[in-house]
Amino acid sequence: PVLYIDFRHHPLENTEPTIRLLGKIMGREARAEEIIAFRHKAMARVSDVLAEHNPPRPKVFIERIGGYSDDCCLSFGAENFGNYVELAGGHNIGSDIIPATFGQLNPEQVIAANPDHVVITSADWEAYVPGGYWIPLGPGADPQVTRKKLEWFPTRNAYTGIAAQETRNFHGIWHQFYNSPYEFVAVQQLAKWFHPNLFDDLDPDATFAEYHRRFLPIDYQPGYSVSLTDSP
Repeated sequence: PVLYIDFRHHPLENTEPTIRLLGKIMGREARAEEIIAFRHKAMARVSDVLAEHNPPRPKVFIERIGGYSDDCCLSFGAENFGNYVELAGGHNIGSDIIPATFGQLNPEQVIAANPDHVVITSADWEAYVPGGYWIPLGPGADPQVTRKKLEWFPTRNAYTGIAAQETRNFHGIWHQFYNSPYEFVAVQQLAKWFHPNLFDDLDPDATFAEYHRRFLPIDYQPGYSVSLTDSP
């Protein structure tokens, strides 16, 4: 038999059918439904608040695999992280330009769009790009190191004079949220950055830690996000 699973191209559409399929072939269908229920509750923590308050949507640019190469500016269209931005109450400027899940904007397009927030997806790619500008996000990441690495990104030419540069609304998030069933954590974190007053009591780390305790065989370690708006 051949199984088709998708956490990457259409994650909001295909992740839950994928979880159900895996539960079925492993004989753990009830467990799969528990995971899906957890996901629904985690996403509702954001969607319910946004539906109640309907805040203005800030413009957001997602820099995909930031620091992995010198290319600028790799990003997402309306799917994957582009969709996460919308679910978190922002507007992904890449959705206006990129017709597919993945694509690229030129620096002039980013400057003209004038995003209010820049979110860099990144990870520890020392094995692939030694000494690169990537941000070593992921389980157990050192917050002082990740913040220091994030400080470089506002200096890129593509961000010259944009609103996010003025407000220091530059954020880094673990790239592998783009290809895993944990996108609810990313949506919660994005919502906190875009609408901090509405989501002051939301704790994505606590959400992910609870998910680990209930569903994963490994202990939780923080380190999946960083922001220049956080206190040093």
